[in-house]
Amino acid sequence: MLFFNQDEFIKKYITRREESFFKKDIDANREELAEKITGKSVLVIGGAGTIGSSFIKAILPFRPAKLTVVDYSENGLTELTRDLRSAYNEFIPKHYITYPFDFGSDIFARMYRNNSFDIVACFAAHKHVRSEKDHLAIEAMIKNNVFNTKAILDLAMENPPEHFFSVSTDKAANPVNVMGASKKLMEKVLMAYTNDLKISTARFANVAFSNGSLLFGFIQRILKRQPLSSPNDVKRYFVSPIESGQLCMLACVLGDSKNIFFPKLDENQMMTFSTIAEHFLREIGMEPDYCESDEEARIKAANWEYGMKKYPVYFFTTDTSGEKSYEEFFTKEDRVDMNRFEALGVIKNEEVPDYKNVDDILTEFQEMFRNETVNKAAIVSLLSKHLSDFHHIETGKSLDQKM
Repeated sequence: MLFFNQDEFIKKYITRREESFFKKDIDANREELAEKITGKSVLVIGGAGTIGSSFIKAILPFRPAKLTVVDYSENGLTELTRDLRSAYNEFIPKHYITYPFDFGSDIFARMYRNNSFDIVACFAAHKHVRSEKDHLAIEAMIKNNVFNTKAILDLAMENPPEHFFSVSTDKAANPVNVMGASKKLMEKVLMAYTNDLKISTARFANVAFSNGSLLFGFIQRILKRQPLSSPNDVKRYFVSPIESGQLCMLACVLGDSKNIFFPKLDENQMMTFSTIAEHFLREIGMEPDYCESDEEARIKAANWEYGMKKYPVYFFTTDTSGEKSYEEFFTKEDRVDMNRFEALGVIKNEEVPDYKNVDDILTEFQEMFRNETVNKAAIVSLLSKHLSDFHHIETGKSLDQKM
């Protein structure tokens, strides 16, 4: 494990690309990227996470003058700074500052009002289907993904940046889980401001080995001598961490207002998590030891000793709420431009949601959250009322019931 090269593994087994999927688009638009980033003041919210930090690394070669990073994770910001300062030949602006606080807080609002930003990119979000448990977990998700987004948009209206970007997810296309629905609602909020602010967003694939992801969990399980476990019937698109940051940079800086970007990946590029687990074990010199139950896998892992060539795995058929067998980036109703970029498609929204209507929708959610008898089903029903393509998959089981 000490010599496991994550980047090379991703290229070889997951993306199966030797160079970035977005290299041609970056090279073709290098001058415009430089014009719009060089010397600018950049605010990155949620910048300590995998995608946020990758976005930072994507823009730094274009030499922004100021970089402000906000993330509620103090430890994450510490590691981000160590990473940037330790990298060879990495440009870091003289004005570089990190703030460990929530972007929905009063102190964030004071910080924003005391500065002027040319580029604002938000990556702070609840991003896991796992967060769909009960009404309390869902309320926290909607407040973070939707209400906090509206709050920063209201701040941005006071002193508009040249570019405003907030990341979405492929799970917002025909959503079947609350996380995807919350992001679809977030997109609706974003679009309501696009006549006054230049706003773009992006839906994209799973980011291989991102913090908290199942693939990241594979490394943790091996380090802790615990079994690998994953569904064997779920296929997902994948991009590398580097590609995730580059995609968001292109969408943020080159996108027109109302644009939703996505990677032009083919269906044959999707992979199952169980296949990746098998590749992972073989890459570190072991073979999977297939188990019939999670308990069998735990017992075998507890008795595993260094030097043994087979490692316990438990693969299963998905039966948890909010999971569909594959993801998609757009729907048949979307107007899509597949020609502007080599590796990026763009959903071109034309109709802007009425701001007052969006405000009324959020008021409904606020009133619901104040009701002490609210439950998960009621919140799902309200989401369905305002998102016609939301068809929730409810099985009564949460990912928290899985290894």
